[in-house]
Amino acid sequence: MFLLCLVFAACGETDSGADAQEKQRTDVVSGENASWNPGEDSNRATGEAGRITEEAGGDTGEGGHGEDTQATALEEEENPYIMPVSLEDEKDIRLAREYIWWEYCDQGKRDAARAAEVEGRAMTFGDATMKYGIFVIGEPGESGYPLYIALHGGGQSDTPALNDSQWMDMASYYRHSVTEGIYVYPRGVRDTWDCHFNPESYPLYDRLIENMIAFYDVDPDRVYLTGFSAGGDGVYAIVARMTDRFTAANMSAGHPNGVPLWNLYNMPLQLQVGENDTAYDRNIVTAQYGQLLDEYQEELGGGYIHRTYVHEGKGHNFRDKSSEDQKVMEDNALWLETGESPVIEVDANAIHFLEGYVRDPLPERVVWDLSQRAGQRTKESFYWLRTDRGLTEGRIIASYDREANAICVEECTVSGEITFLLSDDMLDLFAPVTVKTPAGSSVVTVTPDVDLLYETTMERGDYRYQFAAKITMTFE
Repeated sequence: MFLLCLVFAACGETDSGADAQEKQRTDVVSGENASWNPGEDSNRATGEAGRITEEAGGDTGEGGHGEDTQATALEEEENPYIMPVSLEDEKDIRLAREYIWWEYCDQGKRDAARAAEVEGRAMTFGDATMKYGIFVIGEPGESGYPLYIALHGGGQSDTPALNDSQWMDMASYYRHSVTEGIYVYPRGVRDTWDCHFNPESYPLYDRLIENMIAFYDVDPDRVYLTGFSAGGDGVYAIVARMTDRFTAANMSAGHPNGVPLWNLYNMPLQLQVGENDTAYDRNIVTAQYGQLLDEYQEELGGGYIHRTYVHEGKGHNFRDKSSEDQKVMEDNALWLETGESPVIEVDANAIHFLEGYVRDPLPERVVWDLSQRAGQRTKESFYWLRTDRGLTEGRIIASYDREANAICVEECTVSGEITFLLSDDMLDLFAPVTVKTPAGSSVVTVTPDVDLLYETTMERGDYRYQFAAKITMTFE
């Protein structure tokens, strides 16, 4: 038996400024507009009222509990945590985080409308609806289940029949490689070439992930993305814009459509293609994107963990879900130059690659290319950085040093305000913080703030993204 709390975030527009902060504080009491997910075991103990039952339905597959979901009735409970009067030390911050976490969980699990949305396996944002299928496989670990989101092929079609059939195929495509986890396969929101990354898709992926954490005890540090063909196109687009949501991704037989991947400094990516998949030059472009990540890695001195597999003699289809080793090019650069390369055998199974990683939500170094922001997402933050949603140009590279209690801005071509969101897991918030930028160095005293804990809790519904202090600077 596992315990969880339920959490929700509205997909529509959010309030801004001081009024929004006050509204968020009021929402904790009123139960409106909750946006919260379950956290560590110590913060997830919400009692039997937070428990979910599953009933078998249809083709459950190997180890699956089916696709029908029913939320149990929830009884009112009192917050077992104590809210400190003020934030005077790290213990106070921890207590406040636990208290706020519980409040949002408690709100969320009482939202009957959101439970109905999960039961119907469909979410709507604007004019777009994202349907999905789901399988629960095995039992959750101490931190909950890993989540695997699998995107189908298809894309542009005069009728929905092609995408519907590809969607149904994805119900089992990668699933049988999952031994423990939640396997979710969304249907593209429209029958267009960019079916998985229409503008409305991005807030719907936020919603989907939050729902899975809330209703299915998913570990937010083990959220994985994989896709084939048009789904591979989607993987490129989604991870470039929502990198901080995912742990790792696998792209098979897709096309990047020119998207830059600077934001993937902290997110591993596996790229796969058939040697003879010549449509849209998928074979060549995939190998070139592997080289692009090599160049990023060399330029920035690290990051960008990746693998690139060109499958020998294969066309658009190859065995990226097999338990057997596959033959791929050993030297992609040589293959690009001459059309030939020695061949090696590797484990190219997409799920095997993904499950080897756990997300670091507060990485010591962050690369943020603001040109890749998704316009209809309501999120303003990226890992521990934040800017106004209107800023969509420039790049910032920033890091923090716990020992020196410092933040270092290595590069910034963004013109406008940038906020450094600070957690007690990053720095000592009760000591002066040194901020180093290309323009000089300064020492800042920050004040831990309960309102900011509420605000950042609301934004992403992730217990790892609770921030108690911030420093805002203007760059030109």
